[in-house]
Amino acid sequence: MQRILLIDDDEQLGAPLAAYCARFELELVQALRPSAGLALLRQGRFDAAILDVMLPEMDGFELCRTIRKESDIPLVMLTARGEVMDRVVGLELGADDYLPKPFEPRELVARLQTVLRRRVAAPAARASGTLRFAGLSVDPATRSVLRQGQPVELTSTEFDLLYLLARSPGQVFSRDDILNQLRGHEAELFTRAVDIVVSRLRKKLEPLDAIKTLRNAGYSLALADAPD
Repeated sequence: MQRILLIDDDEQLGAPLAAYCARFELELVQALRPSAGLALLRQGRFDAAILDVMLPEMDGFELCRTIRKESDIPLVMLTARGEVMDRVVGLELGADDYLPKPFEPRELVARLQTVLRRRVAAPAARASGTLRFAGLSVDPATRSVLRQGQPVELTSTEFDLLYLLARSPGQVFSRDDILNQLRGHEAELFTRAVDIVVSRLRKKLEPLDAIKTLRNAGYSLALADAPD
């Protein structure tokens, strides 16, 4: 059973949500404070985490930033108002998805299943082997990336985007193509999210000019194959 950590100071939320998640073979554990949640995460026994934005000690954005310094665990953020700016900030900080409050438990489970599915997809990709380009290698088996021989730390979404582009170098993927293939559902999504992830990924891959933008069309991987 996959384990999910909920970091939310609403004491009334954890128990009923845990009972609902159990129906889908998900074990949910709640931490009421960020410090307690970080302590649990550092034990390394969780498959994903849900972060509320409005928290004591530090807000969800600061918590997301702190977690991303230590782990690439899938993160789903709960935004109280559902404002676009909250979603943009969360994605910029490395969250994998977001869900506005109030939410339906089934929708949250669907989001969790999507990020978890992407997380465990690596074994199925082993047969394709490491993808090698000039200055860049992408290993789907270990979900690792080397840029000019140096490891690059990517979030789950950043890796999935890079791997999507690397499997078909030169092919142009529209924002809708990317959203559909990475998110796995057509819930409340916005194309700005793709631009954010691409921008983060580009910065991490510098000085390589790896991702090409085709105006009004989309994105493609612009690196040549590695020489034999």
